[in-house]
Amino acid sequence: MTGTRKQPDQNGEPHEDRPEERPESREKQSKAAPGSVQSVDRAVSVLEILARLGEAGVTEIADELGVHKSTAFRLLGVLENRGLVNQAKDRGKYFLGAGVLRLAGAAAVRLDISQEGGPVCRDLADELGETVNIAILDDDAAVNIMQARGPASVTAQNWLGRRTPLHATSSGKILLAHLPTTLREGLIARTLPRLTEHTVTGTVALRGDLEAVVDQGFAVAVEELEVGLAAVAAPVRAHDGKVIGALSASGPVYRLTEDRLTELAKRTVVAAVELSRRMGYGF
Repeated sequence: MTGTRKQPDQNGEPHEDRPEERPESREKQSKAAPGSVQSVDRAVSVLEILARLGEAGVTEIADELGVHKSTAFRLLGVLENRGLVNQAKDRGKYFLGAGVLRLAGAAAVRLDISQEGGPVCRDLADELGETVNIAILDDDAAVNIMQARGPASVTAQNWLGRRTPLHATSSGKILLAHLPTTLREGLIARTLPRLTEHTVTGTVALRGDLEAVVDQGFAVAVEELEVGLAAVAAPVRAHDGKVIGALSASGPVYRLTEDRLTELAKRTVVAAVELSRRMGYGF
């Protein structure tokens, strides 16, 4: 056995020789920081992938990142532990967690409505077979913070995170109709873009639409945002009765006839009432 050689120090006391630092050790230390930055970059990329796709499995994420499945799995594990992603137990796929909203700022409303809205959103999508979204007000637009696709959905279009004009969407009309009068009038008095031939842009006509939205309890938009797209939406209320979001169902106009839209509106209103109840309204 080779012992540790001791040398006398300046005071004549023996001490152990310090092992000489190996070149490879110094090399590993010098690479530690860039490696950590790479891990952070990959973790952020995972969040961006899930934001774009809605949900994805380990293999799909690994392919997107260009890494081994074990690397993707470790990244997802860390993000899941911090609440930034969740895993759907029945499908094994990952989706953005409530922690993302918590970090986004103005998270109180978004966090609650996202947590409570997930099951309602998915159940309604399964029931209707169409795409269901939850939107909230973002300055002068509606932004979609939750989406679920039903089995009859014919498009893979992702509305998550997309800002849409208030005057040309069913969700936007819900949010616009329930704003304080001064703020609402200021928004509809602007020069509003005409996105299709069906977009309502005139102040008087739009004001009439919004009054009808309040009276009937839901909004309808047929080819006002995009040609071929129809949607209905209903208000989501907080515990104090304030409208904090809109629950919508959308699909192609060839399938969403007038009678079908009426039926979707009824079911969407029921689901929005349930989500409002989960948010504390009515207690």
